[in-house]
Amino acid sequence: MEETFANFSKFGDTKSTGKELDNKKFSKLCKDSGITGKLVTGTDIDIVFSKFKPKGGRVITIKEFCLILDELCVKRYPKKATLEEKKEAIRTLIAGKGPTTAGTTKVYEERSDRPFDRYEQVHWIAQGALWSGRQGQRAGGTRGCDRR
Repeated sequence: MEETFANFSKFGDTKSTGKELDNKKFSKLCKDSGITGKLVTGTDIDIVFSKFKPKGGRVITIKEFCLILDELCVKRYPKKATLEEKKEAIRTLIAGKGPTTAGTTKVYEERSDRPFDRYEQVHWIAQGALWSGRQGQRAGGTRGCDRR
């Protein structure tokens, strides 16, 4: 559980020590680990986070994280018989998880790494740019707009 907490607290922040977690990263933890669903919504997560964070603070520590999980387990697993079973189930759910980066796109180093898309071609033609015989290159040898 501490490993999961550290993984998400360091995600996207090179200066993080891994000992504090803000609301955005906590919400990501709940979504990526499967706590969020039909029974536990994003609003529930925000409310519980606000309930347990220190007054005037924006982050939680591992101690508050454990208390939040204890509160969320009751809502996530209503059919489990005892509180201990619910706590164990939510801890096994998040054990060893890390942040996912699904849906991210490749970042191009240079504009010349990719050909023009259809919008850019139409844009250049509309401006009266001269095209050479090669696909995606202007006659002057430069590529694309000045936008970078």
